[in-house]
Amino acid sequence: MKRLPIAALLLLIGLGVLLLTGFGNDGAFWSQWGRNAQHTGMVSIPGQPLNEKLADIVYDPFAQLEQDENLILYGEATLTAHYQATLVDANGTSFYMMQKSGTYPSCHPAGLWVYGLPCGPNAWNRVQWNVVRYDWTNGQPVVAWTFATDWKPELNATNLLIGYVGLLGWEPVFHPALANGSLYVPGAGGTVWKVNTSTGQAESHINPFAGASIVPANTFVSGPLTADDSGNIYYNVIELNPNGNPWQQNDVAGAWLVKVTPTDSSATVTFAALVPGAPPGNSTNCLGTFFNLGDGGASLPWPPPGRSSPPSQRCGSQRPGVNIGPAVAPDGTVYTVSVAHFDSQVAYLIAVNPDLTPKWASSLQSRLTDGCGVLLPIAPQGVNNLPNSCRYGTPVGFDPTTNAKGSGSVTDQASSTPTVLPDGSVLFGVTDNYNYSRGHLLHFDAQGNYLNAYTFGWDSTAGVYQHDGTYSIVIKDNHYPGPAYCSFNNPVCFSLPPGPYYVSQVNPNMQVEWSFQNTTIDQNHPNGYEWCVNAPVIDGNGVVYITSEDGNIYSVPQGHHGVFTTPQQEIFLKEALGAAYTPLSIGGDGKVYSQNDGNLFVVGQ
Repeated sequence: MKRLPIAALLLLIGLGVLLLTGFGNDGAFWSQWGRNAQHTGMVSIPGQPLNEKLADIVYDPFAQLEQDENLILYGEATLTAHYQATLVDANGTSFYMMQKSGTYPSCHPAGLWVYGLPCGPNAWNRVQWNVVRYDWTNGQPVVAWTFATDWKPELNATNLLIGYVGLLGWEPVFHPALANGSLYVPGAGGTVWKVNTSTGQAESHINPFAGASIVPANTFVSGPLTADDSGNIYYNVIELNPNGNPWQQNDVAGAWLVKVTPTDSSATVTFAALVPGAPPGNSTNCLGTFFNLGDGGASLPWPPPGRSSPPSQRCGSQRPGVNIGPAVAPDGTVYTVSVAHFDSQVAYLIAVNPDLTPKWASSLQSRLTDGCGVLLPIAPQGVNNLPNSCRYGTPVGFDPTTNAKGSGSVTDQASSTPTVLPDGSVLFGVTDNYNYSRGHLLHFDAQGNYLNAYTFGWDSTAGVYQHDGTYSIVIKDNHYPGPAYCSFNNPVCFSLPPGPYYVSQVNPNMQVEWSFQNTTIDQNHPNGYEWCVNAPVIDGNGVVYITSEDGNIYSVPQGHHGVFTTPQQEIFLKEALGAAYTPLSIGGDGKVYSQNDGNLFVVGQ
């Protein structure tokens, strides 16, 4: 390995001190998504051994009902929800977790929401969201208080009878943050509640849109709240237009990045101002795919003969991805992600100055060169039935669905959020059109220059293991069953079997250092179970904590190379087939907070 210059090494060590200390969020050890404003997921203390379940708390009592609603659409009882990471105070004596209450609006029979009925996910705004503080008393978590918020998730708005997919039942994340000795909780209409951590009472209700020409009922805090080292809160807001379908028919009414200071003052900037070079919302010239041909796959393999490019499509205005929380670098630069409302390929990683003026916006389009001839075979001349192939003559590296370099897509069904690395570069996980339902972890430097990418298992925020004057990146690396880029009744759309399922650690050049493989095998899972973690924990010894759909939480040690299958420890929590992708947390006392099937488990010794 090339040695770092002394100046660079000192800078890296300085950033590392900030990374490991959790920054200046007084009264908090795990304060937000990914623990700190960089979302690195690493702590300086060792985790406790996974000897026993210390607590089992049901925070989503509707999990089974939510799973039942997905039988028609997904063919199995799968939990398509995104959940909060548990927040833990400075000494581990208290923790904060979401709690759903009320009555779930089930469909009768279950699943009819996919046809536009106002039930199930199409009516999830009828559920009550709360935050509960728990105190450890005599080794047991005891409820100290409950704060009921008026926050609601964005509209699902699925109606497949008329072609509106909406959010397909993927429930947006509700996620508060600890800062300035208070708990900041998402509220209705783009607002935030500042809650006293001792009493659970609201200290203030911060409304950045007071007097603005928005419709509060149509305006949503979108994604986790992020607290920087100075106690400033950043978050994304979307205003939908519900007159018709708000996702496939109508453009967004507005989109903002919001900053709230410790003194409760606030400022906003529109996403249109942050991405001035993006196509206008009313443009119809955005990058489409060959799916827009509407030929039922008759022209496969793609690219179709005689076509150099696919039909263009509507763009829509720029707005944040639904579950994205901003990240903040130690120098105060704020990173978030923007996407065209109607075209997930027209997306940008955005850097914003602390005063909310734009710094740069770097396109995620046409960045990838590992499509045809790399991940996918190029068919021999005259062969049109080779599974998962590109048409003969396709340029190496191209995406067969666009006949161009591959583009990162920002989907509202994912919870990936940016991670700021110790050297100031930034990671963000995207989907794409050709990588067998997986995706790519994109890597940009602090000036917005694209560096490299790693193919990964989608819907995951990268964790960071800092060590030996450098760092490593921990990411979910599932291989899902399915075809490469199409699902028509055509030999080209051949579905690969499920697995293998890895969590991988890679170096800054995206080269694999090790991969830990799930090897829980049974009749229905001959290649193991998928990892359902979407934000890992890395402790002070470099031990990685991850959860699997097999119902276990695993601790994975460093010191391995290549593929290995033996963890440091594991403990069974609860059967989790069709489980939601969930984050982990750790307290200052080393207790590990994990989630499974709507239950919060605390594990330790």
